[in-house]
Formats: sequence, C-alpha cells, structure tokens
Amino acid sequence: MSPKPAVLRLEDVSLFFGDTAGLDHVNFELRAGETRVLFGEAGAGKTTLLKVALGLLKPDSGKVYLFGQDIGGMTEQELFDVRARVGILFQEGGLFDSLTIAENVAYPLLNQRVLLAEAAANGGTQRPVEERVQEALNFVELGQTLEKVPSELSGGMRRRVGIARAVVTGPALLLYDSPTAGLDPITANTIIALLLKEREIRNTATVMVTHRYLDGHLMANFRYNPSSGKMERASRGQSEAATVKFCVMKNGLLLFEGTEAELQAAQDPYVRKFLRHGSS
Repeated sequence: MSPKPAVLRLEDVSLFFGDTAGLDHVNFELRAGETRVLFGEAGAGKTTLLKVALGLLKPDSGKVYLFGQDIGGMTEQELFDVRARVGILFQEGGLFDSLTIAENVAYPLLNQRVLLAEAAANGGTQRPVEERVQEALNFVELGQTLEKVPSELSGGMRRRVGIARAVVTGPALLLYDSPTAGLDPITANTIIALLLKEREIRNTATVMVTHRYLDGHLMANFRYNPSSGKMERASRGQSEAATVKFCVMKNGLLLFEGTEAELQAAQDPYVRKFLRHGSS
C-alpha cells in the first residue's frame, strides 16, 4: 500500500535572522493522523518552524509544501486560502479580549472563501456559523460560555476556547504552540485529552510545541475513549507510538527525531534533559 501523501513537508529549509539561525537545513514531514512533539529551549526554532509552515515567514533556502503545494511562490491571498485548512492554537490561547467567546471561535469561519468554494463544488451547503461554533464549544465542554468574554474564564478554560477556535473549521492540520504552558497538571492533562480527542475523531495531523515531556508521553501512549469522555492508556494493539515522533531542536537544527523509546535511549545531554521535565 502506497504511503499517504504528506500534509506538511519541509525540504532542507534554512532561515536566518542576521547571523542567528532560526532554522538550519531542516527536513520535516508529517502525514494524516501523525503527531510530532517538538521540544527545545527558547529560541531553538520551534515556533519559527510553525510560522514557516504557515508561510508567515519565508525561508532563505529550501522548500515548504503544505497539502502537497509548494507555498514558496504563493501570493498572500493564495496563502490565506491554504491556511484555511490549518487550525492554530497560539501561545496562551491568543483570544481577542474585546470579543465574546462565540465571536472568538467564529473568527476563523469568516471569509473562508476556499471552504465555501469546496462546499459548492461538492454540491453541499455551508453549515451556519452559529451551529459550528456551538459544536466546537461543546467539543471542549464549554457550550454554555458563548456570551462570556475571555476575562470571565479561567486560564484553562481560555485555552480550551483556543482549541475550539482551532478545530471549528475541521482542519486537516493542527499546530499547537505550548498548549499546556502555565497550567496546573490536572488542567494540562485535560487539554491533552482534547488534543487526543481531535486527532482520533478526525485523523488530523498534529504538531505540538511543548516543554512538558508528559504531554508527548500521553500523546504516544493514550487514546480518547468516546464512551467515558476521558483518555485512557492504549492497549498494545492500539498504541499511537508508531505515529507519534519526538523532535528536539537546538539553534535552528532539528537535532533529534524519533520514537519515545529512541528519545529515552538518546545519549546526547541536550536531548536527554527534556526527559527530566516530567510533568513540569
């Protein structure tokens, strides 16, 4: 059986900020249903990789393919249309303080020209925005918060709203930038359960930047159980370990990429220190 086409592929991508490497000859590939967990110190290149993947930053050399399309020569409008198929959770949730929760979640659905065109081409009709917003908030168990504003919610609830906004378009690719940063361990695990839920219900490709080793461990070894609404340890036959890879970045280099077992066996002191972060 031929392999699934790559959702995201970086080929020998380099990007420099003056003399500082943001990305240094990075090769990276991700397919539907797969997860990449990115570790690295501040400034290592993790967020830069996400921005390059979206075309928000243009590399100095190399090629970036999103859904099989070379985005290097695209116009801003063309990039806007391609990005419509990507869900993004920004650091700290990235909500608009002046908008209600419903308006925040609806934001990616507005002006989705490419999605409207695809629906028309398939003879379908676009579901009402309000219905999709309610569904996304129900997904993160915040269906009663539509009229509230971000300041009325806890940090963990705001992060869950950010996930609702990321998944409301039904994207094929999800980019999570530090989804559990600053949260207590119980709330952080709730966020990871939602990420598992999205990956397994829709078979999305997932890139997750994190400083918390436990986040990656849960993504590789746990599944979302729709019957209980909770995550549970996967059985040997259900393990996601084959589709979850751990990446470690340093000074723009993709220093390590492999399974959790390979990460645990790594001898490089820089790579190994991310094993010590446990649930921090």
